[in-house]
Amino acid sequence: MENISFKNQLQNLVRDPEKHTYLLAVSGGADSMVLAFLFQDLGLDFQVAHINYKLRGKDSELDQKTVQDFCEKNHIPFHLYEVSEKDKKPENSIQLWARELRYRFFKEIREKENLEFLVTAHHLNDQLETFLINLSKASGINGLSGIPADSHQILRPFLNFSKDEIYRYAEEHHVNFREDLSNKKNDYLRNKIRNEIVPRLLETNEHFLENFKKSSAYLNQTKDFVQKQIEEIENKLSVFNPEHKILSKEGLDQESTFVKFEILRKYGFNNEEEISKIFTAANGSSFLSKDYHLLIHRNELIFSPINNLNKGNENPEEIILTVDKNREIILPEIISFQNSKIASLEWQFDDEKITHPLRLRKKEAGDIFYPVGMAGKKKVAKFLRDEKLSAFEKDQIWMICDANHKILGVLPYRQDRRFSASERTKKMTTIKWTGKKQML
Repeated sequence: MENISFKNQLQNLVRDPEKHTYLLAVSGGADSMVLAFLFQDLGLDFQVAHINYKLRGKDSELDQKTVQDFCEKNHIPFHLYEVSEKDKKPENSIQLWARELRYRFFKEIREKENLEFLVTAHHLNDQLETFLINLSKASGINGLSGIPADSHQILRPFLNFSKDEIYRYAEEHHVNFREDLSNKKNDYLRNKIRNEIVPRLLETNEHFLENFKKSSAYLNQTKDFVQKQIEEIENKLSVFNPEHKILSKEGLDQESTFVKFEILRKYGFNNEEEISKIFTAANGSSFLSKDYHLLIHRNELIFSPINNLNKGNENPEEIILTVDKNREIILPEIISFQNSKIASLEWQFDDEKITHPLRLRKKEAGDIFYPVGMAGKKKVAKFLRDEKLSAFEKDQIWMICDANHKILGVLPYRQDRRFSASERTKKMTTIKWTGKKQML
């Protein structure tokens, strides 16, 4: 890897790189430190962001010092986020938590400093690992296409360079960097693939990585072609409406399962089992993804962005929830408990005890559940009275039920203990509510 080859890759992503501004995500490892070195060497206008997760003791402090020293030496603006107790580090899903935290921080810095692009140091080996992870999840052509080089103002100019090329460049140009020894542990799927599977694949063919790069390029070209065809089909099925996106239910039902999935996943509906229920649901049924409310109206599928939902008269009595590929349901912003003292929640259910899809509905006379932390069963009406809720707060209550109408909890106050996950749970679904407060 040479400066000119890197500059060519950058020019493929953004025209006239010297005319733009960038925020570099720099961890202190070889790949991100070489990225910073190259941007400095090319005289580009950039700033650096670093996250200290406080997960590796002294090593985390040394990582920070390596990045900070480089920035001070070269007079580069440096932005630091140090994780603290307020960030509520979870016991599980640390990688997902860390990813969400850093991208939120990067977005804040970009907006504050008015920087056009975020740049990360993902390389060809990362691309191969991602391909194998997605292959194991049956994620389809979009997952197999891997990490995009340019997506939502995020640039990844190293995707055509291998880890070995980056290390050689670091050695030849005396780039100081830190090794994250935790990457040697096989605690996570990516690390296991990186340390055990990829080395064996590379042994099978000395040109394996180069051939994979070509295959990845072919897959991306195929994906682009397929997406154009999908857009043409969607346009053909669309009914003009200035306020909503409306599709012909009958027309879409006649398309292949693949086409249905590709169109509906754009609106956040990406669970195959629940997609099939959309086409058998009764008139007036509602489905909810993170970003869209879907209403079945005769032969039409009416999609309303969540942010627009409270502008109209839609107030569904029942909402069908969509589970994402991580077995998580994130309640959308229209679900609000404005007077509740509960700022957020995360409930986990044992999948062997419940039947999907899960639903939200309003409370009904005679509802009974078995509250966590209480003995025996309790009428929901009595539970709400004991909680001393106002009439306004009671109106905001939602019952979460499974497909067999079993009550799994009273949102946002208490789960039903019969269906909550335990240490013996093998597979679970997690429901999260972030506490954003918009009225339904």
